[in-house]
Amino acid sequence: MADQVRHRLQGLTGATRPLIVLLAALLLAACGEQAAQQGPGRGQRPPIAVVAEVVLPRPMRDTIEAIGTTLADESVTLSSKVTDTVSAVRFEDGDYTEAGAVLVELTNTEETALLAEAQATVDDTRQQLERLDDLYARRTIPVSQLDEAKARANEARARYESVVARLNDRLIRAPFAGVLGFRQVSPGTLLTPGTAICTLDAVDHIKLDFAVPEIHLAQLRPGMALRAASAAYPEQRFEAEVRTVGSRVDPVTRTAQVRTVIDNAARFLRPGMLMTVKLSARERQSLAVPEIALVQRSGSVFVYVVDAQDEGPTIASLRQVRIGGRFDGWAEVLEGLDERERVVTEGVLKIRDGAPVRVLEATAQGPVAAFGCTLPRSAAELT
Repeated sequence: MADQVRHRLQGLTGATRPLIVLLAALLLAACGEQAAQQGPGRGQRPPIAVVAEVVLPRPMRDTIEAIGTTLADESVTLSSKVTDTVSAVRFEDGDYTEAGAVLVELTNTEETALLAEAQATVDDTRQQLERLDDLYARRTIPVSQLDEAKARANEARARYESVVARLNDRLIRAPFAGVLGFRQVSPGTLLTPGTAICTLDAVDHIKLDFAVPEIHLAQLRPGMALRAASAAYPEQRFEAEVRTVGSRVDPVTRTAQVRTVIDNAARFLRPGMLMTVKLSARERQSLAVPEIALVQRSGSVFVYVVDAQDEGPTIASLRQVRIGGRFDGWAEVLEGLDERERVVTEGVLKIRDGAPVRVLEATAQGPVAAFGCTLPRSAAELT
């Protein structure tokens, strides 16, 4: 190492060379003194400093991830049932409307006149029926004449209600409470059945549909907790539960459709948004190790187990394990480890099977240098 440092120093020139030379000398002296205090005799490789953790049971659960699209709880494109011109528009873009509110009025001059005529006919037939009913009570007319008067009165009432229905068809009302979209008509527009007036979406609750691979079908059930997130609100998490699992599996994608409903009282979400979903499946207590402790070799998974020897240094032994699920940075260990054993979590890349190690606490003071000594963290430690 000293030869490498001297070779690097030969390439330095200028005013910075004396300062760098001084710092390098102090650093080499500090590492040499530490190695002299901690290292074994000459010719032996010193133990490698590592951090180990005790294997304990931890709460684990399977996580199913998916991507879904939001839908309005109720959604409709408003249109007219009759052909006529618009006489008044009673809403603005983006308004919130209550159920039953009149949004658009169509021209109804003819229907208003017909309503007055029908009302007059109803009043006349009712008066005639009242007079004939009084005469029939005195036994001065036959019952057939009274029946004819009742029929005319009922006919007049039916004609009146028909005109009222035609008038109602010329009032476009909100079928439910929600948020209105952009209006597509203006006063004077000729409306025909099917012409779009505007959209109406109920957004106090938002449906979220997403697809889950069929391999997870056995774990899906109504009531499962899930957490959804949107790129529009990176700090916001939306908690919900699975509402419905689709009755069919798509034969092309081999996925099942799942629907949940999210409370959207604050109206953050809108129909058509893309959201990521995480479902919490089977929960359990299992032995687990940090994922950084795993060593992948030829399709197998290993960990370094720290064994304290009765005599001599502590040895790190490579052991194959079988891993289950992973959750929150931890890997579930199904086979290969026992409770209370210690595994190496830091320094895994520096050691080999059977190598002597020096186990540090998780709160070790300062990082361990690649050449086996602790580097000074400040200029004061060089003095």
